[in-house]
Amino acid sequence: MEQYEPEPLSPAQLAAMHRSLRNGRGALTRRSLLRAGTSGAFAVGGLGALSACGIPAASKGQGDVSSDDHSDKEKRIAFSNWTEYMDVDDERRPTLDAFTKRTGITVKYTEDINDNVEFFGKIKPQLAAGQDTGRDLICVTDWLAARLIRFGWVQKLDPANLPHAYANLASQFRDPDWDPGRAYSYPWTGISTVIAYNKKATDGEDITSVSQLLDNPKLKGRVGFLSEMRDSVGMTLIDMGKDPSKFTDDDFDAAIARLQKAVDKKQIRRFTGNDYTSDLDKGDLAACLGWAGDIVQLQADNPDIAFHIPDQGYITSTDNLLVPNKARHKRNAERLIDYYYEPEPAARLAAYINYVCPVDGVRPELAKLDKDAANNPLILPDKEMAAKSRGFRSLTPKEETAYEEKFAKLTGS
Repeated sequence: MEQYEPEPLSPAQLAAMHRSLRNGRGALTRRSLLRAGTSGAFAVGGLGALSACGIPAASKGQGDVSSDDHSDKEKRIAFSNWTEYMDVDDERRPTLDAFTKRTGITVKYTEDINDNVEFFGKIKPQLAAGQDTGRDLICVTDWLAARLIRFGWVQKLDPANLPHAYANLASQFRDPDWDPGRAYSYPWTGISTVIAYNKKATDGEDITSVSQLLDNPKLKGRVGFLSEMRDSVGMTLIDMGKDPSKFTDDDFDAAIARLQKAVDKKQIRRFTGNDYTSDLDKGDLAACLGWAGDIVQLQADNPDIAFHIPDQGYITSTDNLLVPNKARHKRNAERLIDYYYEPEPAARLAAYINYVCPVDGVRPELAKLDKDAANNPLILPDKEMAAKSRGFRSLTPKEETAYEEKFAKLTGS
């Protein structure tokens, strides 16, 4: 067989190839399950009904009290994360290995989070009983992080152990309404919802607004919205001139009515999870709402895939690192959080997973690894894009139940 020297692949290309081999084109990936459960049983009868199910919320301030910390004696951490959410090289995890080499702290890293609801079910009994979950660090989506904080089931972080995190956290992520000042959490990644389209399927027309998705007759039957309520309703609210961080019940109902009109006239083909990627790639969907990490991966293989950030703004959510109550190694966990806010490890992580990096000052390091990634606003938002970022406000249990029921009726789920 003739020998040849292949061109080296960039970290982003390696990551995309790895995910493709694991998941296959169009398969359900981590993002499709990222917020699973915010509809259905979880919203209607899950978190909102904890007290009714005999599971008491922690007393106020419980999360402010650190458990007995064994960090000095036990140089280890147990870290639970989502699948495909850590840099990998030949089955090694370079950034984790570098952390251990520097600090002597061994990381028991487990990708045992497939779904927010399922994971909450694993840790709920211990947290409710005031027991150690066996985990020092967890990574959950913002709405679940908000609930854990509200129940007092996670510990307040010590700023003294987080100098890089405090200094380098990007401004758009600094002050969510569910954790003002980031007292209990730091983002692992940001997840941007953008408008994506296939230029071949739109005959070269740029799709730049939610209004086009909902009203452009050329797109009829070839438009996709997301099955995640916060993304689809949030983007519609923004397009209507409403602030998703401050909207009222009437605003929500108006957004639902607008989406319902598009469903009734068959403008919207369907509401999807991550499986929209296959239809967009083939052109069966001409345009849709999509998640930035997916679009980066699609563009690597298909030059017809384009995206646009609406002038009015876009929805950003986060996956977040938190330390559960009774964790044995809180200080070690804080050191690991802080480590991923140093530019070099942050860049290596971003080059691999392709989601929004929440760390300021990472661009020069990322450019050394992958110039395209460093210049991609879907991975490192520029100032203009960051200024357009909007968060969906926290919901009360009553609101969450009512809103999810209305959205489920809209989507037919």
